[in-house]
Amino acid sequence: MRTGIFVGSFNPFTVGHDSIVTRALPLFDRLVIGVVGDQVHKPDMPSAEERIKAIRDLYCDEPRIEVKPYYGLAVDFARAENAHFIVKGVRSVKDFEYEREQADINRQLSGIETILLYSEPQFSSISSTMVRELQHFGVDVSAYLPKRQ
Repeated sequence: MRTGIFVGSFNPFTVGHDSIVTRALPLFDRLVIGVVGDQVHKPDMPSAEERIKAIRDLYCDEPRIEVKPYYGLAVDFARAENAHFIVKGVRSVKDFEYEREQADINRQLSGIETILLYSEPQFSSISSTMVRELQHFGVDVSAYLPKRQ
């Protein structure tokens, strides 16, 4: 069974994240979305369980997607899930350089490969940070959040 993981804090899970999941799913028999657990403390971050529930609700009709908390290194989570691939989204050159370095270290540590999927152009400026900042100022961010089909 081909299993991939897609990990992040997903605070919040955006249309860009949804695009990566939708595009990665055909590559795998099983895709596990790993949500950073509560050991990471960021201001105003909902609990891991709240973030997990929101993502599970989004994909409740897709049996190949599982959503779980993860703690520690992505490669350890990948091993625990019997995954041989880590899926990452890339919006810019800056993202690419960061993810390239992470992919190299992850491969050295574990032999697990990273698959980089480039952002669709309409999502290249959307980030969780941007969505949180707009929310802070009372802007309607619904266009940046995926809706259940």
